[in-house]
Amino acid sequence: MEPTVALEDPRREDVVALLTRHLAFARSQSPPEDAHALDVDGLAGPDVDFFALRDDQGLLAVGALRRLDDGHGEVKSMHTAEGHRGEGLGRRMLEHLLDHARAQGFTRVSLETGSMEIFAPARALYRRAGFAECEPFGDYRASAWSSYFTRSLRGQDS
Repeated sequence: MEPTVALEDPRREDVVALLTRHLAFARSQSPPEDAHALDVDGLAGPDVDFFALRDDQGLLAVGALRRLDDGHGEVKSMHTAEGHRGEGLGRRMLEHLLDHARAQGFTRVSLETGSMEIFAPARALYRRAGFAECEPFGDYRASAWSSYFTRSLRGQDS
């Protein structure tokens, strides 16, 4: 079966297991005040649309889109299962999130990720997808531990 992306409840057992690994990794890389990954309850909130990418073998990747305001969304909790990295699944999830953001009427999507070397592949993915570095947005503040990116969705089909 071809992998598919669908809205899901982040409280599903296999999703919780993947998110637990994601949170442990994210929180191990920066001080508590600079670890911005949402927990399961945060991802189940009314302002978040949470997605899972699955195939017939199971859960491959997750990602979420949080509404900041009527025109601005934030990519959250992008994570690919360790055994499936390098297969283009992160790119596929990101494209789905951008399509979903357009469908929601967002004109801009932003994100925060780590500034350390271990996050270099994530930053490269976002740059290839048309994101540019920006100043902190929303409730974020300047931090040596974080990199901020944004992308306009105006007049773009892909």
